[in-house]
Amino acid sequence: MKLSPAWLREFVAVPVDNRRLAEDLTNAGVAVESISGEGDQMVFDAEVTPNRPDALNHHGVAREASAIYNVPLKAIEPKLPKAKPAAGFPIEVQEPELCPRFTARVVRGVSIKPSPPNIANRLALLESRSINNAVDATNYTLMEMGKPTHAFDLDLLEGGKIVVRRARKGETLRTLDGVERKLGTDDLVVADARRPVALAGVMGGFNTMITEKTRNILIESAWWDPVTIRKTSKRHGLHTDASHRFERGADFESTILSCDRVAELILSSGGGELVGEVVDVVSRHLDQAPIALHIPGIRRILGETLGMQEIFRILEKLGFMVIAEKHDGSELTVQVPSWRLDVEREIDLIEELARIHGYDKFPNTLPAYVGSVLELPEASKDRKLRSTLLALGYNEAISLTFISHEDARKFSPAQAIELANPLSEEASVMRTTMVPGMLNMVAYNLNRGTDDLRLFEAGSVFEASDARTVELKRICLGVTGGALPPTVHLSPRPVSFFDVKGDIENLLAAFECGSVCYDAEAAGYYHPGRSARAVMDGETVAQFGQLHPDIAAERKLRQDVFIAELYLDRLSQHELREGHYEPLVRYPAVERDFSFIFPDSITFERIQQVVNALAVRELRSFVPIEIFRGGAIPAGKYSILLRAKFQSGERTLREDEVAAWSAEVVRALVTLGGEQRA
Repeated sequence: MKLSPAWLREFVAVPVDNRRLAEDLTNAGVAVESISGEGDQMVFDAEVTPNRPDALNHHGVAREASAIYNVPLKAIEPKLPKAKPAAGFPIEVQEPELCPRFTARVVRGVSIKPSPPNIANRLALLESRSINNAVDATNYTLMEMGKPTHAFDLDLLEGGKIVVRRARKGETLRTLDGVERKLGTDDLVVADARRPVALAGVMGGFNTMITEKTRNILIESAWWDPVTIRKTSKRHGLHTDASHRFERGADFESTILSCDRVAELILSSGGGELVGEVVDVVSRHLDQAPIALHIPGIRRILGETLGMQEIFRILEKLGFMVIAEKHDGSELTVQVPSWRLDVEREIDLIEELARIHGYDKFPNTLPAYVGSVLELPEASKDRKLRSTLLALGYNEAISLTFISHEDARKFSPAQAIELANPLSEEASVMRTTMVPGMLNMVAYNLNRGTDDLRLFEAGSVFEASDARTVELKRICLGVTGGALPPTVHLSPRPVSFFDVKGDIENLLAAFECGSVCYDAEAAGYYHPGRSARAVMDGETVAQFGQLHPDIAAERKLRQDVFIAELYLDRLSQHELREGHYEPLVRYPAVERDFSFIFPDSITFERIQQVVNALAVRELRSFVPIEIFRGGAIPAGKYSILLRAKFQSGERTLREDEVAAWSAEVVRALVTLGGEQRA
């Protein structure tokens, strides 16, 4: 909004220069973003928050300055000649809920001509085009006191009356911008006895506008329902100075004052006479309930108690009225002025006191707190997982909690929760899986030239279950690019399934469990030959692997992408592993290698199970060393080199003992279907 400091000074004697005024207004909440011009031609470009329509005019900002500097505010008091007696102009309001107040008055015998230089120059300074003295009077009043008004050519109103109603189906209105607009029954209009003549609260009509031929004028000022105006403005793609203010809530009590001010300006420049008294149709009043202001609450919120004199001064300068006070001075009852629709609660009053008193004047203190801080039960486990991922080189990322129906169907069997008012089809349901969000973030980075990625996201997924919502904690990983950064000693290598598996093993190693095994039972959106599922004590706690090539192609991912999902609701059932000291064994270990051929159907998990079932206490480890397929190995089989490590903590092992245990291992593997190689 454009503001003229010279115009502000007509209402309040500001004791500082214009640049200091801009700084003080900014500190108080009316943010002056830039300053242009010098002297009387200086203009402030101010940013006013949507909840403060009272500051969208010079008198409203002057009120702020009056409170900041504790100087008097000059009121707007139109001086009008005595009106010529006449019957009141008939006004019919058919929609009192949408137009609770409609005010009008008539001026006859007006001469339409250019505005006086002081009016035209001031409008031009604020980038508003001068049209004629009658129209300029409404625009000047809008900038001066913030109340939109409209002037009709009285002789062009058919039937000699005004009707506020909803538009009828099929009606049209040519607005002041020359556009013929088709109206709907949701549109509120100002009409004469036959047709609409204005789109209520948005723009007047072309057929009743003020021209050089106009001699008689009807001045209108009303209060419109903000929601209705906002919908109408959006529906017709019309955002005007009037709709901007009505959408935010104009001053209900200013309709008569604004009518009188427009009439004063028209009469002073174009002559004519007032005919009849002001017509004020009030269907209902907008009464704002008084607010109780507790003095101890001011100290609790602001950290300092303001003096009663300062509290009264600030409230009264801003237009509030203290209507009652407790005898002990602990509570005030405050009446809110009609132009401050944003003040509804005690905290709003405290904010008013703070911003006018000056935020910089309050001491830096911490708020008092009585109680104790309790850590959530799973906080230590979440912290451990996050620190491990950061140590592994992952960066934390955050995606939307909404996904599309298609992604919910493709990446999760759970029933999705529909959004009542979705932003788009791509964000129409609560996420049942974090994979789509991770893939979107990976694609975003790849499309911008970032080829090496290690991302993780910790969050929740949401599922519908028996008419209730279930929230489950998850961690999702996204990996692509190189496994290690290249050096002069190391050639670059792309990330593989085994790199991701190693990261998952690192994460799961932090938890106590009886056993962890891996199988190929991953979801269908993983590559069938490069994915796995992690099962801890019989329950799935993670799945991971390369994204299925078909899905990668659909999402236009130009390089291999690996995904991992950890189910924290299941993983957190296990306690964190506690580190403990175990002395090194003093006695030497003995290693034995076993070379076997197995059918492809025999996994290492089954091999490990049968060896562990031997319950050889001295068997410290049993691991695969090498796997080979092809050559002399028949199709459908593979050769594996296994290494067993035997060691006792009490004595040196004898050769015959190691030979006996090795024979047991061989018999177990042969029973499993293995063929020992020479």
